[in-house]
Amino acid sequence: MKNIAILIYPNVEVLDFAGPYEVFTTGSRVAVKRGVDISFNVFTVGMTKELIQARAGLRVLPDFSFDEHPAIDVLIVPGGVVDTELRNEYLLEWINKVDIATEITASICTGAFLLAKADVLKTSRVTTHWEDIEDLRTMFINLEVVHDVRWVDEGKNITSAGISAGIDMSLHLLERLYGRELAEATAKQLDFDWCENVFDI
Repeated sequence: MKNIAILIYPNVEVLDFAGPYEVFTTGSRVAVKRGVDISFNVFTVGMTKELIQARAGLRVLPDFSFDEHPAIDVLIVPGGVVDTELRNEYLLEWINKVDIATEITASICTGAFLLAKADVLKTSRVTTHWEDIEDLRTMFINLEVVHDVRWVDEGKNITSAGISAGIDMSLHLLERLYGRELAEATAKQLDFDWCENVFDI
């Protein structure tokens, strides 16, 4: 059983967390239909279990809080409006602590800022939303910020470009964890044209 946790917080970008959630839950259904013996559990985590208002007003209830959640094998950190979160020591310390034990820690869009601020990304090649590339370079000068790619895979850490690129990256994660065949079948089930414009190690 692999536990896949998706962080949510106020003003998180909806597709940033909903896209990966859809990829992994659909992947689970596809695996069952194809008789593939895999097991993973997808859930959201917030600072508390109180209602969160995502970007554009969507209200979301986290499955777990920072204080009580299952062990996390894969942590996905979505982007959104992260100005407040970049000053939230509790959130940053939680990311750093969880990353120590994860198999993979990944970000979507401006989630890369949170991983960098939490000292998860230190000298990595990374990417983010095209609109935030220069800000990421300016704020974290030790990072090699790559543009014009859908995601950057550095092994333990994976970062993706903006919003919909998180779906591409999540399919890549599914392939890494469970194989190419399941990832392709999941993309087909989603009726999604999987873009693999990627910067790999």
